[in-house]
Amino acid sequence: MAAGVTRAGWSAVGLAGMLAIGSGSAWAIDVKLSQEEAQKALEAGRVPMEKANTPEDVKKVLQQASLATRVGADPEKDPCGTSAILRTKRYRLEAFGRQEAAESKKQKKDVRMPEEFIRKVVDMPNMEVEVQLCGDDEYFAEGVQIALQQGSKTIKPVDVSPAERGRKNEGGNGPAYRSRFTARFAYESFDPNAKTKVIVFFPDGKMSEFEADFSKVK
Repeated sequence: MAAGVTRAGWSAVGLAGMLAIGSGSAWAIDVKLSQEEAQKALEAGRVPMEKANTPEDVKKVLQQASLATRVGADPEKDPCGTSAILRTKRYRLEAFGRQEAAESKKQKKDVRMPEEFIRKVVDMPNMEVEVQLCGDDEYFAEGVQIALQQGSKTIKPVDVSPAERGRKNEGGNGPAYRSRFTARFAYESFDPNAKTKVIVFFPDGKMSEFEADFSKVK
């Protein structure tokens, strides 16, 4: 760790909390990252946040980041369309970079992510997929499952977390509730450069699906 850079504050923030924020770039999911590439990803997340001087600026940075690895419906155009955020390695590292910038401003000194956190991200075997969807009652997403379809190959997740209880949608258009759930797919199980169909299965036999071009996500 560089001189003059502190690790203070990371234990309080926690790895799990920082993993919840992220972004990405473009041109194919990175399955393997070198230490140099990891540092560049941190910088790519850190620099825009360092330049964000108002709450509105920060909001724009986070909005832009959330678009980079989102696949499926655009929530700005279709608030209840099914979509997903791909939490790739680069997504998480850029999130760490933004967290570094935020902590540095707060503490008024350079703060950098502990090396063990960076290594943990670089070595992650699975990509997390957070799916957002809408339905007609607050338990509509209970028991949902997911798979990826690449050509004739169907890829099942390593595990799926239970869906959140539905939250009321504002306004009267479309389904009344929105929910989300996460699934983890082993990097070795899918082609990180392929056009992919994301399929969500409901317990009542219904399905929701959308196209995702992994070649445009890092």
